[in-house]
Parts: sequence; structure tokens; C-alpha cells
Amino acid sequence: MSQALVLTNARILDPSRNLDEVGTIIVGDDGRILAAGADARNQGAPEGAVTRDCKGLLAVPGLVDARVFVGEPGAEHRETIESASRAAAAGGVTSFIMMPDTDPVLDDIALVEFVQKAARDKAVVNVYPAAALTKGLAGHEMTEIGMLQKAGAVAFTNGRQPLHDTLVLRRAMTYAREFDAVIALEARDRYIGAGVMNEGLFASWLGLDGVPKEAEIIPLERDLRIAGLTGARYHAAKISVPESAEAMRVARRRGAKVTCGISINHLSLNENDIGEYRTFFKLSPPLRTEDDRMAMGEALADGTIDIIVSSHDPQDVDTKRLPFADAADGAIGLETLLAAALRLHHSGQVPLMRLIHAMSTRPAEIFGLDAGTLKTGARADITLIDLDEPWLVSKDAILSRSKNTPFEDARFSGRAVATYVGGKCVHELEEASL
Repeated sequence: MSQALVLTNARILDPSRNLDEVGTIIVGDDGRILAAGADARNQGAPEGAVTRDCKGLLAVPGLVDARVFVGEPGAEHRETIESASRAAAAGGVTSFIMMPDTDPVLDDIALVEFVQKAARDKAVVNVYPAAALTKGLAGHEMTEIGMLQKAGAVAFTNGRQPLHDTLVLRRAMTYAREFDAVIALEARDRYIGAGVMNEGLFASWLGLDGVPKEAEIIPLERDLRIAGLTGARYHAAKISVPESAEAMRVARRRGAKVTCGISINHLSLNENDIGEYRTFFKLSPPLRTEDDRMAMGEALADGTIDIIVSSHDPQDVDTKRLPFADAADGAIGLETLLAAALRLHHSGQVPLMRLIHAMSTRPAEIFGLDAGTLKTGARADITLIDLDEPWLVSKDAILSRSKNTPFEDARFSGRAVATYVGGKCVHELEEASL
């Protein structure tokens, strides 16, 4: 049992109720919300409750990150479940979905249960495992979807690896439909998608192999067609070009049960940020043009893109401090997800309600998680945000075991000042850092 909690004078923004008002949040000693809103100000406080004056702060449902890579088991030097959870809490993330790209791969019940036990024992936030869609992520033989779902897997994915075999994909989607399971995949063609950055003039200047937009669009349209054929729930894990957003719109008009996400990196950065072969900006899909970035922001604002993910992917010096073409893809992002997203709010590109909806309520809806709302009876996962808090991303202050952030020395306005999971404070910004 946790201690009862009362948060007063907060601006409460709850996309699940389309609520934006100043009020109070009351949390019982069972870690559940008793009341949240303007009408809760006069309801008194439970006996022994801790009260916090949140004047000037925004209270939102705890953020949900649907795409997080963790090194445990097999590469604990990059990230453990415990270190990832602390990084998440510092970034205002109260729940995340862990990808199956581990060693061994999360493709059987015992490993899914291992992740859940490790999360219960060590994590300060909620960790949900996504199971491998194919054994060993090899793309040849599908896993036991029904049994893995029963064991606790909330989605099925091939992780960093696209699924190239169309017949395997069709069979997996047909099978997944019977369990109402979500299949989440990256769209990347194995042949024309083998480059290392966005195809264009800048890639030519740098002398690097480019990845054309078609490397994403072609497999995405294939996946959307098969999702329509099978009636399965399909989630495009990360799209990066406006043509992909248009493909999503068309598929939905056809009646397909499809959703999509975008990495915060593709909403915040463009190919020019690579500069002189800066490998922390080597990502999959690659960073696109500034026009593409702006168009994806518009697609997020109008709801075509459902969710924002950090695509947190820890890499060490052995995999990143290499020539650009040889370096591994990926960047960490749990701690900077919220702050980078708030740039879209401050610039007026995406309304704040829609932004929080894409990082909390909507991912919880897609993957069926107990999160993303401040309704009465919901688990008290709450993030308190100072929208205008200025801060600088310092390598020394990063909690993740890996430091491969593309936002090193970036200046942000807005961050999480406190994070509550089940009514318990798991992160609070130290006054010294303010």
C-alpha cells in the first residue's frame, strides 16, 4: 500500500476526457485515483495524505513509450531494465513497452516471464514486454502468439528487423487476428533500404549510400494491404515520410485496422543535423529532410500519426564511435522524449492536448495498457510538468547507461519535475538542477 496523495492547484490535462482545467488530483492509499479535476478541490483529503501544491505545473497522465530497446538480458552493459526504468521516470514516462531484441530473443514464455519478474523486482515504472513475432527474429517461423500473449506479451514485433517474407506475415496476421493481438513492424526494404542516410544531395556530398523514401513506402503499403486482407490489428512502428502518412489514411478509408507511430527524432531533427558524419544521428529510418519533418508534424497534429515513441536504443562506444557507414543505428531517448516533444507545442505546430494524447492516452489504447488516463479508479500514473523550465542536456546527467543521445548540449524549455507511478513518487527534480 502506498500513502494517499493530494495534488492541488495543478493544471490538469487529461486527453481521455478532453479535460483541461485547474483542479486537484486525489489518490487513495491503494494507488488509484479517487478524483481528478476542478470538482475535486472541495472533496477534502484522505486521512494521512501527503499534499503537494502544484501551482504553475501541468499534471498529465504518465507518458507511455511504446518502443524501447533494453540490453537485458545479454547486453546489460548498454542498458538494464532497472537503468531504463530510472531514465524513463526522469523523462516523465511511467510505462514502456520493451522490444524483444535481446540475447536470447524474447520468443518464448520463459523469457517473457523473466522480463516481467525483473521489472517487478527492479523497475520503478511499469514495463511491458513485446514478444518476437518470429523465432529468433529471423523472419522464417512465427512464434506461439496465443501462449505468449497469455504470458503477458502486449504486442508482437520483429524489433529492429523488418519482416520480408510476405507469406509468413500473412500467416502471422491471420493467427494474431484470432487473439486480437497487435503486430508492430518497421517498414524497410532489404534491398533499396540498405543505405545509411536519407537519399539526396546531402548524402551525395558526404559520399554515403542513400535510403530513398520508397524503401519505407513499398513495404508499408504491402503490410497495410495484408492487414486489410486478414483483418488483423497492425501498427507501423515508425514512419518518417509524408507519403507513408498518406498510405495510412488510404488504408483506414478501406477499413483496415491500422495505426502508426513516429520517433521523436523524426519530429525534432533532419538530415542536416548529421553534419560531419556525427554517428549519434545515424538512425533507422534515417533522418529525412526539413520539409518531411514539418509534414510529419502536421500529420501528427491532424491525428494521422497516432503516437510518438522515443525509440530508445542504447549503443556503446564500440558500436557508435566508428565511421558513419559502419556505426550502429539508434539513439537513447527516454529522458528527452517529453522535452523534445514540447518543442512542437512551443512552436505552435501541435496543440498540447494532441501532444499528450499521442504520448499517453493513445498508446495505452492501442496496446491495451492500464494507463493514459486520470479518470476515477485509474492507476495513479501521473507526470507533473513545468512547461517553461529551461534546461540543458548534459552527458554527465544522463541516467541511461549509454550516452548516445542526439540531443547532447541541446537547450529545452519544459521537463518533468515529478513522476508518480501508482501514487508513489519515483522521480523528483532536484532543486539544485533547477
